[in-house]
Amino acid sequence: MRQLRMGSDEQFAADTERYRRELLALCYRMVGSAHDAEDLVQETYLRAWRSYAGFEGRASIRSWLYKIATNVCLTALDSRQSRVLPSGLTGPYDGPDRAPVPAVPGEVSWLEPLPDRWIAADDPAAVIVARESVRLALIASLQLLPPRQRAVLILREVLAFPATDTAEMLGTTTAAVKSALQRARSTLDEVEPDELLEPTDERARALLDGYITAFERSDANLLEQVLRADATLEATPFRDWQAGKTRCIHLLEAHVFGAPGDWRLIPTTANGQPAAAVYHRGRASGIVVLTVTATGISRVVEFQDPALVAAFGFPSGIEKPEPTVHP
Repeated sequence: MRQLRMGSDEQFAADTERYRRELLALCYRMVGSAHDAEDLVQETYLRAWRSYAGFEGRASIRSWLYKIATNVCLTALDSRQSRVLPSGLTGPYDGPDRAPVPAVPGEVSWLEPLPDRWIAADDPAAVIVARESVRLALIASLQLLPPRQRAVLILREVLAFPATDTAEMLGTTTAAVKSALQRARSTLDEVEPDELLEPTDERARALLDGYITAFERSDANLLEQVLRADATLEATPFRDWQAGKTRCIHLLEAHVFGAPGDWRLIPTTANGQPAAAVYHRGRASGIVVLTVTATGISRVVEFQDPALVAAFGFPSGIEKPEPTVHP
């Protein structure tokens, strides 16, 4: 009996494990949190394992797993706040100079970045599709949709499941799926009006490098060279956010920079975008994600949570936070 069970477990792993990363991406798109997505994938696999013996092959293993994962996410979202960025709460701050105002603890559920390595694929074409479908602006916009509309949009538009398959996954009709998709499309604004550079593009790497250098040197002049005139700056857990290069740079100079060498940034990628792990005076501070275009950096989002640095595979502290020096 034990040998039979072990054989079943091995077959289950062989049939399902290959889909873990794409299921993680699905759950992240649904809930906007990398850590929550991990938990939901674990719950998906637990439910799938429990019902694996009854799987009759009427659908593909992949569709069966997506059905379970989608419904796991919908159940979770019944009792959770939608995750947002500061720009999803209110308009840009345009009042007198002051330090950014944090939200009251527990008042807001903040969107979290997703390490690219968590969903990395072997196929280069699949890598590009995965990056485009987890970009921060898209994930933030998805959180504005009711959960079932969100699920329909992801299954139909991102994952290209047929309407009939989507209806079966959600336990509804094809007509209801088409109606939900139409409503979701009408609600969702144009997410990325600019053509974004891939993180591997030399121009994107140069902009990330320029941002890191400017920050580590606390040099506003260098920062001005990489930000677009219409750049925006926001950081969790602060409600205030800035629009326009002048206001962004002033806030950093007045309330963030400090002395050269106070900050150190280590390059990485998140949400299919250039990013960096951020350290302040040697201690992990968070993750910053840049939206980069051919004309410069259009958006800076910093997630001030030291735990995220570990999730991205970096240490909690560094010994000598010194500014980057370039010839």
